[in-house]
Amino acid sequence: MNLSSLDLNLVVALRALLEERNVTRAGQRVGLSQPAMSAALSRLRRHFDDDLLARTGGHYELTALGQILLERTSTACDLLERLFSSQADFDPATESRTFTLMASDYAVAVFGAALGRLVHAEAPHVRLRFTQTPTTVVEDLGVLLSTTDGLLMPHGVVGDVPRTDLFRDEWVFLVAESNTEVGDHLTRTQLAELPWVTYQRTYDAPAVRQLSMLGIEPRVEVSVDSFAMLPFMVAGTHRIALVQRRLAELMHDLSAVRLLPPPYEAVPLQEALWWHPLHTHDSTHIWLRHAALRVAAELDDA
Repeated sequence: MNLSSLDLNLVVALRALLEERNVTRAGQRVGLSQPAMSAALSRLRRHFDDDLLARTGGHYELTALGQILLERTSTACDLLERLFSSQADFDPATESRTFTLMASDYAVAVFGAALGRLVHAEAPHVRLRFTQTPTTVVEDLGVLLSTTDGLLMPHGVVGDVPRTDLFRDEWVFLVAESNTEVGDHLTRTQLAELPWVTYQRTYDAPAVRQLSMLGIEPRVEVSVDSFAMLPFMVAGTHRIALVQRRLAELMHDLSAVRLLPPPYEAVPLQEALWWHPLHTHDSTHIWLRHAALRVAAELDDA
């Protein structure tokens, strides 16, 4: 496919048509008359050799190819917007824009809150938007990063894209204060026998994967999709959970749990900011990365 032979305006028209499923509304959305949008639809149908929109009764439905193109067109438009909004210079005191970062609730609580304070102080018109890291991040990394400003994720999950290392953390076990079965130290036998609460996406906890090498299979009783929920699912029970120390210390006063070291040498956590190569030389993203590094340095100093 030769891009120079394509009219990229058709990408915008295609997105509007697929999302609105109505020629008139799609034209109003992108500022085209009804005849002009009908002509764009005809060109798109010839290009894809597909109707894209098929009339069913009194309305239009997407064809099978139209369904496929719906998500791809949205991604393409987001990527083009980011590409053409790149700037040679960025003045945080005057610029107005939104940075979108994919992150777990752990990363938002421990790092995102501090980053938000710095951005508020230095870039009052800049907004931060944190979105939950999707379970498909490994399979769709390139696509996901092309439509966001970055991913907060520890080492050991993704790779082959630019990154900057932020801060380190370590793992601790949570045990209820009322749990008299466990003393001041957990044993490996107790790790195998006691019920567990785990974070639903196990790839975010490489220290859990170490257990298989020790011959320990956690007896999972509850799983949650939030690191912050782990202390509350441990309190008042005989369950245990593995959680990042920084988050555990933040949550300690809110739940009746104790923090105990692992009875094995758990791999420490190195949090990093990962981004798509298209952002590498963008001045706005360079500022964001420098801001993230300053926040990380303050966390490590603390």
